[in-house]
Amino acid sequence: MTDTNDQFKATPFQPASFVDYADGSVVSKTLLKKSTGNLTLFAFDQGQGLSEHTAPFDAVVYILDGQARITIGGKPQNVAAGEMFIMPANIPHALHAEQRFKMLLVMIRGE
Repeated sequence: MTDTNDQFKATPFQPASFVDYADGSVVSKTLLKKSTGNLTLFAFDQGQGLSEHTAPFDAVVYILDGQARITIGGKPQNVAAGEMFIMPANIPHALHAEQRFKMLLVMIRGE
């Protein structure tokens, strides 16, 4: 795998400004993609989400704007802008936008 967006390297930027909300949709933009992990921005319109799933690697969610309900292992929790959440590998998790929110997902492949 190779980098997907060299424009983000060595230059400060506001991540939330690089992904826009779209009515009734989830929008994503990959900032960096490597064999060791990915950085992906997401914008969720109100009512949108990701259904329950598992991933074989730990992932970090950093909320950039709004608020999300993240359910991990059946336990729902609200996470707001400026907060971070670590989703452990192999534990079912889901995300839901009770209001619009943007997040940065950091997927770490490996142990």
